[in-house]
Amino acid sequence: MSIVTVQLGQCGNQIGQEVFSALCSDIRGTHGLCSQRENESYQDSCKERFFCEEQSGVPVARAVLVDMEPKVISQTLSTAARSGHWKYSSHSHFCQKQGSGNNWANGYSVHGPRHKEAIMDLVQREAEKCDRLGGFFTIMSMAGGTGSGLGAFVTQCLRDAFPTSFLLNHVIWPYGTGEVIVQNYNSVLTLSHLYRSSDALLVHENDVIHKICAQLMNIKQISFRDVNQVIAHQLGSVLQPTHTAGGGSGYSRNPLGDLLEPLVPHPEFRMLGLRNIPQMPESSLPYSTFSWPGLIKHLRQILIAKAHMEEGIDWQVRPPQPGSSIPSTNKPLHFNTSIANLVILRGKDVHSADLGSFQDPSLYTSWLNPQDAFSAWKTPRAFNKYEKSASLVSNSQFLLKPLDSIVGKAWNMFASKAYLHQYTKFGIQEEDFLDCFTTLEQVISSYTNL
Repeated sequence: MSIVTVQLGQCGNQIGQEVFSALCSDIRGTHGLCSQRENESYQDSCKERFFCEEQSGVPVARAVLVDMEPKVISQTLSTAARSGHWKYSSHSHFCQKQGSGNNWANGYSVHGPRHKEAIMDLVQREAEKCDRLGGFFTIMSMAGGTGSGLGAFVTQCLRDAFPTSFLLNHVIWPYGTGEVIVQNYNSVLTLSHLYRSSDALLVHENDVIHKICAQLMNIKQISFRDVNQVIAHQLGSVLQPTHTAGGGSGYSRNPLGDLLEPLVPHPEFRMLGLRNIPQMPESSLPYSTFSWPGLIKHLRQILIAKAHMEEGIDWQVRPPQPGSSIPSTNKPLHFNTSIANLVILRGKDVHSADLGSFQDPSLYTSWLNPQDAFSAWKTPRAFNKYEKSASLVSNSQFLLKPLDSIVGKAWNMFASKAYLHQYTKFGIQEEDFLDCFTTLEQVISSYTNL
């Protein structure tokens, strides 16, 4: 099944281009470390998912690019074409001359309705090119105006136009110190609207990725491109083909469905966090060896201690003892309760890896059977130069603290009516803000009470 990617705004387009580059360099790599037959079926499966072939033989990304100013889109199109290994279709982008001025309401209430027909027409055309449409993957930031406001509007349109397709929104959480004065407003409006129409929100926090670039990748002067490449690597580690538990010998046919069905068992809980190990500069790879028990032990502790990466994990955090019928308020401090987790292992001897430690009932909320709450996917095909790698997609309390913080900051601004006139002039009223706060307070409360 194929996935149509919708890249929204500057951030969405720049990350989208890095994602397709990562996918393409992975399937072109000879480092598969698996049988030729395995490698070929992996490559075919990836191409069917993300690319369509042209007569010229250059794979064309199944993507729609949307931005309200032309600069980033023209850069993105030319960077892809210059690679020589893949490209975007010359008819699948939409841009205008003026941006959204970092104003969510401008993107949502003005640009969205004005350009709805043109954008949805492009999406429809991409969807019709798929033999079987598996769903949509949108990439956007929460802080600005186009990605967030127009992104929320387009997500609603996708839900209306394709009610039975899976819809996964990849969302970039802004830096805590802030790029835009009204980013907390934009974020609250984006999250609450996406919660109404998306199947799940897969979140990357800029602060966390920045730390990974500094501490694990040893990059001295970190650029947006560095940050985007780490994000693209992590997304590729989840989206590339794998064998699912009940999928027999072939690669999973329905990537978004297989991902979302086990991870989002209840509509109140749609926030997914992503962790991937190992991550290191390419120059260090020849001097590193990894074992499955070591990787799995680290990944499990990252999960239960809400760590952001394999450096600086708090090994003191332990799951609550089984049998102790303490209410959830007395759980060990910092312990991360999960609703559902998916672990993806790629590389050598993958079938010897034992993931039993992730099936421990004390990791999960009491209302789901641990057998249903945990899934594992594996493939002997290595990913992007790493002989062995492990990814975790988790529906848990990973995002509770950042969510609580962003809602709190936005509420403080709202209480003093700061900058509200910027939104009301585009038709977003105080009641709309209050509805959004109510939606997110409910989400916070649900995750807190796990």
